[in-house]
Amino acid sequence: MESILIHPESPEQLKTVKAVLKALKVQFESSTVTFPPHVSESIHRGMQQYEAGKSITLEEFSQKHLSER
Repeated sequence: MESILIHPESPEQLKTVKAVLKALKVQFESSTVTFPPHVSESIHRGMQQYEAGKSITLEEFSQKHLSER
């Protein structure tokens, strides 16, 4: 039998999908994705920078880092 992976975008979607699978008596497994510590730290640092107003647009980034010099 074929298997599928489902990637819900919100807690509500996850709850609904689980309810439907249970109602249909479809077996499923839940798992949580955990990131390595260095990735979690980078994400946390980036969120702090964003909240402190230290962010640039994609266009600004492209001009600064991707334009020919």
